[in-house]
Amino acid sequence: MTSLVFTMAMINHYSAQAQQEVQYSQYMFNMLAVNPAYAGSRDILSMTAVYRQQWVNITGAPSTQSFSIDTPLNREKVGIGFQAYNDQIGDYRNVGLYGSYAYRVKVSERTTLAMGIQAGATNLTGNLTQVKLTQNGDQAFTYSFNKWLPNVGAGLYLSDDRGYIGFSCPGLIQNRLTNDQSADSSSRQYRHYFFMMGFVVPLGESLVLKPSFLSKATRDAASFDFNLNLWLNDKVALGCSWRTNNLKFKSPFSNQNGDAIVGLLEVQATDQIRFGYAYDYAINGLKSIQKGSHEFMLRYEFGYRKAKILTPRYF
Repeated sequence: MTSLVFTMAMINHYSAQAQQEVQYSQYMFNMLAVNPAYAGSRDILSMTAVYRQQWVNITGAPSTQSFSIDTPLNREKVGIGFQAYNDQIGDYRNVGLYGSYAYRVKVSERTTLAMGIQAGATNLTGNLTQVKLTQNGDQAFTYSFNKWLPNVGAGLYLSDDRGYIGFSCPGLIQNRLTNDQSADSSSRQYRHYFFMMGFVVPLGESLVLKPSFLSKATRDAASFDFNLNLWLNDKVALGCSWRTNNLKFKSPFSNQNGDAIVGLLEVQATDQIRFGYAYDYAINGLKSIQKGSHEFMLRYEFGYRKAKILTPRYF
């Protein structure tokens, strides 16, 4: 039991001091979760659901469920979106509800620049009284809390039918996580900055290579995702990613061991339906006590018209 308490303490410390945003391996197919300017960029009404179970075999490991929907309006000059997520780590739970708005400007015949904002709130709850201790008397495990944390975010997203580049900060307000003014001042939400880019490289009539990159940085941590997906006949994609975390914002290669290697499978079952699966194989200090992470994605798109969408929507 001591090891469980120690593990949860480390998870909660990392969550409070470093990366606080939800982790997704299939970020390239769930971009609204990291950039509000993405709203409406697929030019049709699109819904995406994601389920993620992290670090299987560790009690209290992160578990995430999310849903998002977005659509263009006003002749595709505007995009709106909504997302909801439930993220639980041990006895802590984050439930977020956010709406997004993007104003889209044509900068060339094929290229669009979107400027987006989002607003909403996260409900943070914790019931530390449920943690079983090997010895009594630890005041850190004698209270529960329930707090709403309103926030706003902003982002830019430049894209065409062959690539994209974007920058965002989903949470600009650094809310305190406790009402106790005497508590550690570092116990607060911190701004997370995302930089993303990707493009497609045709390799023939039936093969398309799609590299992508995502960087996440905050006050004292950074994470880098490098991804390659190979599409076959625009129906099936096989991919892999390498993720590395750094306690300080340094080169992604300063952490030689990395954090995880990810395998991905995407299936475009019909014009409207896409399935996705990702398996994370940890290469960090947890690799010997867990059995990987699983992430499932389902996307459904309304009003698909081949006469309008001349190229596959890779992003």
